[in-house]
Amino acid sequence: MTVLSDPSPAVAEPEDARGRVAELHGIRAQAQAGPSEKATAAQHAKGKLTARERIGLLLDEGSFQEVEQLRRHRATGFGLEEKKPYTDGVVTGWGTVEGRTVFVYAHDFRIFGGALGEAHAEKIHKIMDLALTAGAPLVSLNDGAGARIQEGVSALAGYGGIFRRNTRASGVIPQISVMLGPCAGGAAYSPALTDFVFMVRGTSQMFITGPDVVKTVTGEEISHDGLGGADVHAATSGVAHFAYDDEETCLAEVRYLLSMLPQNNQEAPPVARGGDPADRRSEKLVDLVPAEGSRPYDMAAVLEEIVDDGEYLEIHERWARNVLCVLARLDGEVVGIVANQPQNLAGVLDIDASEKAARFVRTCDAFNIPLVTLLDVPGFLPGVDQEHGGIIRHGAKLLYAYCDATVPRISVVLRKAYGGAYIVMDSQSIGADLTYAWPTNEIAVMGAEGAANVVFRRRIAEAEDPGAMRARMVEEYKSELMHPYYAAERGLVDEVIDPSGTREVLIRSLAMLRAKHADLPTRKHGNPPQ
Repeated sequence: MTVLSDPSPAVAEPEDARGRVAELHGIRAQAQAGPSEKATAAQHAKGKLTARERIGLLLDEGSFQEVEQLRRHRATGFGLEEKKPYTDGVVTGWGTVEGRTVFVYAHDFRIFGGALGEAHAEKIHKIMDLALTAGAPLVSLNDGAGARIQEGVSALAGYGGIFRRNTRASGVIPQISVMLGPCAGGAAYSPALTDFVFMVRGTSQMFITGPDVVKTVTGEEISHDGLGGADVHAATSGVAHFAYDDEETCLAEVRYLLSMLPQNNQEAPPVARGGDPADRRSEKLVDLVPAEGSRPYDMAAVLEEIVDDGEYLEIHERWARNVLCVLARLDGEVVGIVANQPQNLAGVLDIDASEKAARFVRTCDAFNIPLVTLLDVPGFLPGVDQEHGGIIRHGAKLLYAYCDATVPRISVVLRKAYGGAYIVMDSQSIGADLTYAWPTNEIAVMGAEGAANVVFRRRIAEAEDPGAMRARMVEEYKSELMHPYYAAERGLVDEVIDPSGTREVLIRSLAMLRAKHADLPTRKHGNPPQ
């Protein structure tokens, strides 16, 4: 690894207090400037901003307060004693985003390639401890080459301290990882322990073992982006929640996400009243969802009609697209919405969708964000791959997440809600506070066709015209057990509502539930399915 020369100049001994102050300003200016103009130009040539430029985009202008700017490593050997730049390759401190405190650390790739050494790690530990103490979000701007090899095991121990603090802060303060460069080996576990991961296409990668190791061990040849680029993690692995084309857009979206999160788990998310009336009706909703259960539609269009100004932030937009997980506002209050997406795999639940929704539900519950669930689910995806892949335990993760959640929970059955998937998607039986249904709802053990084949198998087989008998039995099953008011008559649905008034019903219900208090049994912690 290339190491940088010591940027600090020889400073004349000051003779008075003003000289000391001038000396301080000179040293600080050099620390802020970084190692050299050449190093900065090299960073820009890669399409990447410097650590301080990134912090400037993330935080409100002029709000950044740096911590341990003059920190230097104390390592010796391999020429390190002659190369001791200020900051030691990481900029740490706090500032504000829309006036609210946010802590941040940013790797400076220009210094030791952003590699983590002992002093570097201690700076990160310090800012993580401060974030937890102050009860404010922590954002990491990652652009580092991993552990500083010259410092050996001390660097590895530094990572251990970061992981331990990530875990202690989990569910207490929001933690956001922004990947703006390489992140390989054990370093990748810190982002994986945080609540949200952002990546930038073309410049950021995450992997445990790089392409060279993969080729040596398996013989497979693959590029850095092909192995662990932004698109791979956003669409295939699910490691990244968001992926963007440039750093400016990425950091603007981090600010937007922070505007919808509370400072910590003891606070509610910030309220932002707008001009969208709480009692606004939407006649479009009546026509958006076809009554025929086999016809697809775009659930995103339904969300746009319900939430404030049609605006929402989708989490994991490109992964497990058969379920939508979004943060939005209803009458200015932040809500988390889980919704089946009939446009993809008919909205069924599979392994990835269950994982995605379960994680989102637990995140919302940790940070006091009420949950709204919109159901149109025909069941779990059948298949050998799903069963062998553990759909039972993965589906149980979503069930566990809902059952364990204590925030206000409201579900709305738009159309199909069949079998175990109906139960798992926050049915009244697992603790939803309120359950509504549209007149197009079909709540049942299974679809009418499948049910008729099971219940009336013998009558169909013995009939002179099995096809006609099957059709007759399907209609009979529908009329008896699948009519829109069957569940409401049995108290499993609180109300069948006019779709055009869904927004108003949700807002009124959430207002009533705002002071909800629910206690879980005393325990060290639960043991969710893995």
